[in-house]
Amino acid sequence: MSARPRLLFYCQHSVGLGHLVRSFALCRALTRRFDVVLLCGGAVPDALEVPPGVRIVALPALGVDADGRFGSHDASLSVERARALRRDLLIDTLRAHRPEALLIELFPFGRPRFAAELVPLLEAAHALGPRRPLVACSLRDILVRTRRDQAGFDERACRIANRWFDAILVHAERRFAPLEESFQPRTPLEVPVHYTGYVVPNGHRPTAPATARERRVVVSAGGGLVGAELLRTAVQAHRLLWPTEGLRTTLVAGPFLPEDQWKALAADAEGTEGLELRRAVPDLSDELRTACASVSQCGYNTTLELLRARIPALVVPYAPPGEDEQTRRARRLEALGAVNVLEADRLTPATLADALRRLPATEPAPVALDLDGARRTPPLLAALLADHGRGRTAAPVALAQVAAGRRS
Repeated sequence: MSARPRLLFYCQHSVGLGHLVRSFALCRALTRRFDVVLLCGGAVPDALEVPPGVRIVALPALGVDADGRFGSHDASLSVERARALRRDLLIDTLRAHRPEALLIELFPFGRPRFAAELVPLLEAAHALGPRRPLVACSLRDILVRTRRDQAGFDERACRIANRWFDAILVHAERRFAPLEESFQPRTPLEVPVHYTGYVVPNGHRPTAPATARERRVVVSAGGGLVGAELLRTAVQAHRLLWPTEGLRTTLVAGPFLPEDQWKALAADAEGTEGLELRRAVPDLSDELRTACASVSQCGYNTTLELLRARIPALVVPYAPPGEDEQTRRARRLEALGAVNVLEADRLTPATLADALRRLPATEPAPVALDLDGARRTPPLLAALLADHGRGRTAAPVALAQVAAGRRS
């Protein structure tokens, strides 16, 4: 049996790949100090490498489709049956694994649809008595703030956090994205909040040497589930630009782009000079390293890839009704000179082509964000666990205590 503390990590990705990619990066780092089991509530695409040493417990997959409808991804299971199976599997795994730490991604600050399985999991964890696990939340930088009853949502989330959680790990820098800007409950949040720095996807891979940039733009859509419009528009914009600009285009569709939309995109792009279509790539940074410009949405992971690549970037934030996270991140980065923004409601072949004519000549301003969150999270969690084991109330841990030489 491993002498490392046992850790259960719950991740539910419903629309894109961002939550899963960040969780995989954290799991990879956490295996240096913990025996990690990942409770995974969505499909894992073949293009995504499962971190070595991480055991995955696959929950019956639930999520939304390209039309925004929530349902079971297994045609043989109703939503109700999938929920019941998931709830039982979560609690059975908790009792069998007996973790020292339980890390839950996003909830209760998001994923309200999954409260019916997560609250029972939290109750079961606390029922383990004096040796119950440390319970922590793994949280991205910016939360959605467009719910119909946002004040009520924040208040319910705060009460759940105060009741069941020992710590909140925000994978960001406070000076760039303080939690209190996204989360404003009436009741004070009593759970200690710790900023780890940003978690870069594929940050474990050695940085490739700088290379000459080709006259080529990379258009990417994250997981692809909600990227069809951006990709279709990019094909048409390429046709407008190619005769005069000679700007090659690589489209990375994403593994979750629905198959019918992928086939339609491939048929539309077929035979177009200077245009390459890829279903998925193992590491977007490899594509960005040799390109002269990028067009994408503005999710957490893609944003970090853009900042690390220091590439001229145009972002088209995903912003359907009820979603403002990407827009707020994009505007914050635009104010720092790091990206250019084109709102989704202004996206046309002509506006995209016009932006791309100017984009390769722009120079993004450097943004000094801490991108070391994956390395910092394991020692921080270990320090919190040590305090928890001694029966002390977890207070915010200065990051300098667990990452020598780095500022808190």
